[in-house]
Amino acid sequence: MGLNNSDSVFLLTGFPGMEKAHHWISIPLLIVYLSILLGNGTLLLLIKDDHNLHEPMYYFLAMLAASDLGVTVTTMPTVLGVLWLNHREIGHGICFSQAYFIHTLSILESGILLAMAYDRFVAIRNPLRYSSILTNAKVMKIGLGVLARAGLSIMPIIIRLHWFPYCRSHVLSHAFCLHQDVIKLACADITFNRLYPVVVCFAMVLIDFFIIVFSYILILKTVMGIASGEERAKALNTCVSHICCILVFYITVVGLTFIHRFGRHAPQVVHITMSYVYFLFPPFMNPLIYSIKTKQIQNGIIRLFSVSRSRS
Repeated sequence: MGLNNSDSVFLLTGFPGMEKAHHWISIPLLIVYLSILLGNGTLLLLIKDDHNLHEPMYYFLAMLAASDLGVTVTTMPTVLGVLWLNHREIGHGICFSQAYFIHTLSILESGILLAMAYDRFVAIRNPLRYSSILTNAKVMKIGLGVLARAGLSIMPIIIRLHWFPYCRSHVLSHAFCLHQDVIKLACADITFNRLYPVVVCFAMVLIDFFIIVFSYILILKTVMGIASGEERAKALNTCVSHICCILVFYITVVGLTFIHRFGRHAPQVVHITMSYVYFLFPPFMNPLIYSIKTKQIQNGIIRLFSVSRSRS
């Protein structure tokens, strides 16, 4: 069984019924896109060049920034192509590759947030052994582990997409390719492709969330045992940025899931808009959260711009 249809492209969709406003809609999306590139790119540059930030916590933050950049760069070119140029055609291979990276990077972000929770757990529960437990080698192994987990878990359903015949409408419901959109167009038994993502979601994203919550219960228990109120506040303050990022990510996941499962009668534009929120809101917010809440990042940004000014 293979791609036995004569048409080898899918058609992407912008905002149905709002085609005349596509150029205007693209303006806020472009601003958010450029902000994501600037914010996450600055974080990566900062962590790379500032030796004060060469610690496990910031290595994990660099992974989060790279993941956020990846999902945005993967998604937005086709979005802007549709909105600016009405370039709707996308080849099967490119579409499947885009779907693979989008879904892989979403799973990866969940794994990185879990790794960051582990970092805070060790820092607060075992502060004297922090540097010996979270060595550079250990951080690298964790990073490669969450990357391999994400990449390998998504591969089976994407590989199967290459072998399905597509004899129904070739119109996708977004300006980018998602696995759940593509399988709706397949003329084959898609039971595995329907059930497997649900299993992956429960086995990874949901379990990640529960482990994160459990780790913070233990962290809170440890913090409450600290006699000094000032020390308690200082310990909790190191977790605030991470907690905010967790809330941003999982609230958007829940929101998107809720719309897909229970909002079948909602206008299509609501589903499309929620998808953009899911892909753009966390990458947009994460650099802001860490820039506002983390003094080391603030100081690093000041040093970075001071050096840039002195060179100019």
